[in-house]
Amino acid sequence: MSSSSSTAISTGTSRTKILFLGMRRSGKTSILQVLFDDLPVKQTFYLEPTMRVAKHFIDTVIPLEIWDCPGNVTVDTLGASLADFSTIVFVIDIRDLYQHPVSKLVEFIVAACQINPDINLEVFVHKAERLQEDDKIENFRQIHERVMDRLVDESPEFEQFPLNFHLTSIYDHSLREAFSRVLHKLIDSLPYLEELLNVFCSNTASPKAFLFDTSSKIHVATDTSPVDQATHNLCCDYLSMLNSFGPLYKSNANDPRTSRFSPTPAPTPPPTATTSTPTSSTSPVGTPPLPTSSTSPVPPSKPHFYPSAATSLSPSRPGTTLTYHLVTPHLALLALLPTTVYDMRRGLVEWNVVWFREGVREIWVSGLRGGLEDTG
Repeated sequence: MSSSSSTAISTGTSRTKILFLGMRRSGKTSILQVLFDDLPVKQTFYLEPTMRVAKHFIDTVIPLEIWDCPGNVTVDTLGASLADFSTIVFVIDIRDLYQHPVSKLVEFIVAACQINPDINLEVFVHKAERLQEDDKIENFRQIHERVMDRLVDESPEFEQFPLNFHLTSIYDHSLREAFSRVLHKLIDSLPYLEELLNVFCSNTASPKAFLFDTSSKIHVATDTSPVDQATHNLCCDYLSMLNSFGPLYKSNANDPRTSRFSPTPAPTPPPTATTSTPTSSTSPVGTPPLPTSSTSPVPPSKPHFYPSAATSLSPSRPGTTLTYHLVTPHLALLALLPTTVYDMRRGLVEWNVVWFREGVREIWVSGLRGGLEDTG
């Protein structure tokens, strides 16, 4: 479920295709590199312009194949039918001269609707950080109006056309929020994931919960309560912090000294300044190993380890606690909980996390099986 770059080799899994379009230097490649390859924002200045179609194979909650196209590509030179794509994302620089990108966008919209009327069409008005707040809103409004006016000029049928506009920037979490909304329309299992989150929130008194892809920090599902921008940004920042410091620590579940005696992984001890000592369960030198219940030479299966973390958001009581629980190797549950609930009823919270994890894993496995059957 990890992300892979454009040089990755596609497997036999059926992939959902997304077409990334835009003018030269509009920010298409930097969007994909920041989202899925964890490229530092400052390094995007050194990216070369895209000269040919680059295919990115991304394994998130669903397998994706994203086509990053050069600025001069047309419907005829694309090299594939628009019927093969589930979504078109068109990126417009918020300070660009509007006439040329709007004409190109309208060209692809008209062609796509003739071939694939069910295709999702999204517009990222990008590089929003370059303008002041008032100018940003005004430019966004003008781009929206010009695109819709051009579509109506093409045909009156486009007057109520469902075209979605998003104001984005790689310098904040607006890009992740926008791509999350794009992804939600492609996840067939989204209603089931949302229902699992609703049940979790109801059982734990959580006001808000997200299911995040840990590597890209895109939320693949959330409960049905409205998404607060500040809460979403807070979860993204917390996930970034855990991704930065998490590799410094590891579980001792795979330690051969403890794996023979411990049926379940031992919790990771808190970091201290002293050197760790062997656990008391380790046998003294010369002591024969304990007999096992099976005479089979096959070693026991590696136990699963699901890290968790929590941080208090307010020193006062009653406060709020932000919790993190890994659900699958690359999906994590982030939830806001009342601090009193987390402190006094943590067992109930953990019990609900276990059942939530099982539900998500069943949905994920069934989705993988379905994708393999489609290619069979």
